[in-house]
Amino acid sequence: MHDSFVHKGKRKNLVEYLRYKMGISDENVLSAINEVPRHLFIESIFEDYAYEDRAFPILAHQTISHPSTVAEQSELLQVKPGEKVLEIGTGCGYQTAVLLAMKALVYTVERQKDLFDFSKKKLREMHLYPKFQSFGDGFAGLPTFAPFDKIIVTCGAAVLPTELLKQLKVGGKMVIPLGPTDQQVLYRFTKISPTEIEKEEFGAYKFVPMLNNTNQ
Repeated sequence: MHDSFVHKGKRKNLVEYLRYKMGISDENVLSAINEVPRHLFIESIFEDYAYEDRAFPILAHQTISHPSTVAEQSELLQVKPGEKVLEIGTGCGYQTAVLLAMKALVYTVERQKDLFDFSKKKLREMHLYPKFQSFGDGFAGLPTFAPFDKIIVTCGAAVLPTELLKQLKVGGKMVIPLGPTDQQVLYRFTKISPTEIEKEEFGAYKFVPMLNNTNQ
């Protein structure tokens, strides 16, 4: 587990970039991004660029999101320490690690077996422990552990997964990119009452698609 002074310095620069160029102001988010060694979640050939605001390919034809996307989604969630957060799309585990650094109780689901295995091993190596890590269908969520204070979806869904809204507490928030692959928009849904949802829009993004079922 190699995390050098150079890596730490690059992380500090990334945090300054997120704060001053991207307008991220949640100190909990910035502190978590400063803490989590992103270079450990990507292939070593990309290590020198790990703290630039870039996405990189990971296993199963997926990508690790831009740090600015991770920061914005995390900020929109408004996570407080000790809150139960459901993450759909564990991926390589970087967003999971950021949420854990924000002191959330993380329940995470991944449908790609390669990524499930990779993230489970990687988080364990880093002594980071989600409350529950599952290989399964993100559209189904984790009803056994519901309700959740917050839900974050790290892949773009063509339609709103209503099953996830059901698993959100009243007062809870879900951050999710919606729409076709080339026209996704980032939304935040707040559950005002059991039947009433408030919707806010935060601009265009490009995420990998959210798919049903699982892939061995």
